[in-house]
Amino acid sequence: MANELYLRRCLELASLGISNVSPNPMVGCVIVCEDKVIGEGYHAKFGEAHAEVNAVKAVFDRFADQAPLLLSKSTAYVSLEPCAHFGKTPPCADLLIRHRIKKVVIGNRDPFADVDGKGIEKLKAAGIEVVSGVLEAECSHLNRRFFTRIQKQRPYIILKWAKTADGFFGREDHTQKWITGALAKKLAHKWRTEEDAILVGKNTAITDNPQLNSREWPGKNPIRIVIDRHLQVPLANNLYNNQARTIIFNERKTDVQDNIHFIQMEDMQFYLPQKIAFQLYLMDIQSVIIEGGANLLNQFINNNLWDEARIFTSTVETWGSGIASPKINGTLSEEIRLKDDTLTILQNKHS
Repeated sequence: MANELYLRRCLELASLGISNVSPNPMVGCVIVCEDKVIGEGYHAKFGEAHAEVNAVKAVFDRFADQAPLLLSKSTAYVSLEPCAHFGKTPPCADLLIRHRIKKVVIGNRDPFADVDGKGIEKLKAAGIEVVSGVLEAECSHLNRRFFTRIQKQRPYIILKWAKTADGFFGREDHTQKWITGALAKKLAHKWRTEEDAILVGKNTAITDNPQLNSREWPGKNPIRIVIDRHLQVPLANNLYNNQARTIIFNERKTDVQDNIHFIQMEDMQFYLPQKIAFQLYLMDIQSVIIEGGANLLNQFINNNLWDEARIFTSTVETWGSGIASPKINGTLSEEIRLKDDTLTILQNKHS
């Protein structure tokens, strides 16, 4: 029970890094000595100190000269296997060995090739007791974006749309009309701070002229991605402003103009979802929200290239006609009522 208790705290800490650590995983660490927490830490930002480093530092900050003795009697709980390689920071396994940590309890093994069991081997070779696989499912879910990128060589793909109570996605004349309320919009903007990128098709970019930023929630703006095969989106469109890095997938040119990156693709009418997923993987984009239009969403659904679907359904807005909402089959993960809207979250168990 103690292992699970402290690992749950590791997960709480790890989740604090959701907006800033990609393409690294989220990791939390708790150091316990004689049933008392003496230090905590998490990976707060890509390129900066890892969770174990911050937790050990917290022990020294709090206990100063007593820290070495306390650490030698301590158990370190960490949600993901300590790294064993030199990346942007030194190996965390070496750090725990150097401070003579007595025991290490781990949630997940790290699937990254330069780690993948090597951190555990290092710790055991140094005489440290290691327990792994504690709350493994919960730890895997937290880092589902990282695991997808490493294991499937593509980003974690989130499909998101809104539909009316009678099942319509958009107007037949393509004019814009909000379906959901203010609370749903605020939540959608929070999601944008948590994912690397957000993607729309040409028609959505032209019809809605979206900003695709996070103005309704504090945090970073996602990378904006537009599918614009023949570069038809007007340069005066909001997506060409300087608020965020923007990628335009097209068939005409590859170029960089300030924050706008044009990336040329061939034959975009064939295997478009697969091409987009692989290109984003090459760019270290770990997660992407696909917001539409209906044709683009259906392409990803029909190719079974998605991991999560977040669907807002209005309980009050009915149109009687329009563009039909995409149809999708998935495992229900969560259903939440947001005033006049219902949020349904589905997981794809066969992606």
